[in-house]
Amino acid sequence: MKLGVSTYSLHNAYLSGELTMPGIIDYIASIGADHVEIVPIDVSFPDNPNLIEEIRLAAERNGIELSNYAVGGNFVGLSEADWEIELQRIKREVDACAALGITRMRHDIAIPKDFTAITDFSIGHYLAESPRLIEACRQIAEYADKYGITTSIENHGFFVQQSDRVKAIVQAVDRPNFRTTLDVGNFLCVDENPAAAVANNIQLASMVHVKDFYCRPSYRNPGEGWFNSTNGNWLRGAIVGQGDIDMPHVLRIVKESGYDGYISIEFEGMEECKQATKIAFNYVQKLWAEL
Repeated sequence: MKLGVSTYSLHNAYLSGELTMPGIIDYIASIGADHVEIVPIDVSFPDNPNLIEEIRLAAERNGIELSNYAVGGNFVGLSEADWEIELQRIKREVDACAALGITRMRHDIAIPKDFTAITDFSIGHYLAESPRLIEACRQIAEYADKYGITTSIENHGFFVQQSDRVKAIVQAVDRPNFRTTLDVGNFLCVDENPAAAVANNIQLASMVHVKDFYCRPSYRNPGEGWFNSTNGNWLRGAIVGQGDIDMPHVLRIVKESGYDGYISIEFEGMEECKQATKIAFNYVQKLWAEL
């Protein structure tokens, strides 16, 4: 297992101007991480080749691997013309991933830039849209194969978040270089038990995110900083190990599955992001050794 950090964990420091993207890599390396997962924050990598080079040099300077490249995307509710435009845009992101020297890439398929654009998360809507989602994933995977890149979708965004929906798409795409980026915490957003969901998807994972949440029932509104699951329960991002997920149980499932690839800390809570990321990293490093 190689333990690292997603740059998304430090996006608040980036957006405030405290850290540049190379500065994020410097910080992640300083806490002892084996790798860094690159998530573009408010910037288009295909349009910024200089930034790609800066990131490559920062990783080389720190002796740290670049493990995964994670970008947004949406193929739900699009016209044929817009579907094709989105497909070509994500193929350009595959080119950027290759330029970074990264061999894993997560691309979303059902998260519009306007997050509220999808309002029907029902199984009926999912089944109606799934053929076009599957075709998009297949074409992107086939395009990425020439670079030796494994593409994936993540369990987030509500529409393709349940473990069975993710599994159905991965199996239907049926390409050896198409998998899932498995986030152990995100299943709570659709009120699925994290341990059961991780067990259902771990054999399909090309990448694992470790994230934690505080959870409260729908009838106990905690106030500012919380959001609703699909069934109205309340969630707030937590430092890994301090939230309500049974993290020892979940990570034991990951370890006993035989998964021995990249694991990324992902933090999206309210605490100061640098300290929170370091605490989470140290916790998972220690826990994994004890399992």
